[in-house]
Amino acid sequence: MSDRLPLGSGPLDLNHLRTFLAVHRAGSFTAAAHQLGLSQSTVTAQIRALEQRLDRELFDRRARGVSPLPYADDLAARLAVPLDRLADLADGRDGGVPEPVHLAGPAEFLGTALLAKLAPLVAEGVQLRVTAGLTDPLLEDLRAGRHDLVVATRRPRGRTLLAEPLADEEFVLVAAPVWAERLAGRALPDALAEVPLLSYAEDLPIARRYWRHVFDRRLLTRAAVTVPDLRAVLVAVTAGAGWSVLPGYLCRAELASGALRLLHEPADPPINTAYLVRRPAGSTNPHVALVRERLLAVAWDC
Repeated sequence: MSDRLPLGSGPLDLNHLRTFLAVHRAGSFTAAAHQLGLSQSTVTAQIRALEQRLDRELFDRRARGVSPLPYADDLAARLAVPLDRLADLADGRDGGVPEPVHLAGPAEFLGTALLAKLAPLVAEGVQLRVTAGLTDPLLEDLRAGRHDLVVATRRPRGRTLLAEPLADEEFVLVAAPVWAERLAGRALPDALAEVPLLSYAEDLPIARRYWRHVFDRRLLTRAAVTVPDLRAVLVAVTAGAGWSVLPGYLCRAELASGALRLLHEPADPPINTAYLVRRPAGSTNPHVALVRERLLAVAWDC
């Protein structure tokens, strides 16, 4: 790319350049429209007008989002600093405190394992806005620009998002001591048919995975209690309501104190990897990078 932008038939439209930079960073027209407060059709029209003005295609349109072409990367690199500076001056920020970091993920993992790890950053002035939810809708919101970082329970498909391994969670089969004593010496998993099962969902996703991985069979038991919060499941299991399969990080204290007992200790326990997901273009907010670096550095200790 030359040192000068093509002149064509006149000066480039500043609004078109702002929209281009938003699309480049967000990885989709929809996300850019949300960030800019414009309709998607307006964003599409402005990018098309800019492409016609430059006589170059800027993005590879995909089924989910867009991928910048090499010329677009060069253009974004040259526009980022002056346009960000202009935006700061227009908003009256001029070097002020960065915006809050929008972090999302499973409520239990965020609340039990990760937020405590971010306490030093909060003490130093980082602001957080935390959203709890399921992976699929959170990833869609990330693509739309509603979050900066998402902790996902699976790696997202496609190339519109970047995922980095964050932590492995090991699943454990647990019950209160009263049930563990009744089951002592009896063959598992058959003996568990007589004990109530507690789960966070009707389709028993964690327990079914444990059964396939450890016992090499299907789990046919129906849950006695379902509650869409693993912390509530933990409380009920600890109180003696029955058995469950839970992430090890969630019940570490209860196992250490004896309030819960392991019913089985397989040589190869099932493990699920959590990922820290972001948009490829990143964020202009420097605190997003601080939160990401902190999480990647400490999450494996969770």
